[in-house]
Amino acid sequence: MVLLKSDVRLSKFLSKVLRHKPEMVGLELDQNGWVDVEQLLTACRNHGVPMDRTVFERIVATNEKQRFALSEDGQKIRANQGHSIAVDLNLKPVQPPDRLYHGTAERFLHSIRQKGLVKVKRHHVHLSGDPDVARKVGSRHGKPVILVVLAKEMHKEGYAFFRSANGVWLTDHVPVRYLKERK
Repeated sequence: MVLLKSDVRLSKFLSKVLRHKPEMVGLELDQNGWVDVEQLLTACRNHGVPMDRTVFERIVATNEKQRFALSEDGQKIRANQGHSIAVDLNLKPVQPPDRLYHGTAERFLHSIRQKGLVKVKRHHVHLSGDPDVARKVGSRHGKPVILVVLAKEMHKEGYAFFRSANGVWLTDHVPVRYLKERK
């Protein structure tokens, strides 16, 4: 499927609504972050962002990061992770691999070396099982740096890890002692 420029714009809009500001289109997410698809499409149209079901389904299916999840019956949607608003995604703790990766920009290293990885306004710190994905993420913000997270050691010491529906690893905080810069 060909990704259209308008699809990218609409995908970013959906991310904003479903992760951060449902109220900007007059919606309220349920406690688990779900909203009825038809209500979402109507709210988008009413706020100057026309999108029919076909376009919507294409955007959800082709989103490179698989940011969205549809309910089994296809009637509801939510963001897989990255929320800055209170939602309970019902994620269960899982054992992580030995190493995970975090992509960041070089300009953020000073703060990270002092505080570790912090979730800031989000529910979790986002990690990847693939250093190439982490590099891609870091590239969005400047000169990329890949940090290796000693996940197995963290887990042994009681830190919880979760894995979202799209494979992103999540944790509350990564202290400095569990970080190594990848050469």
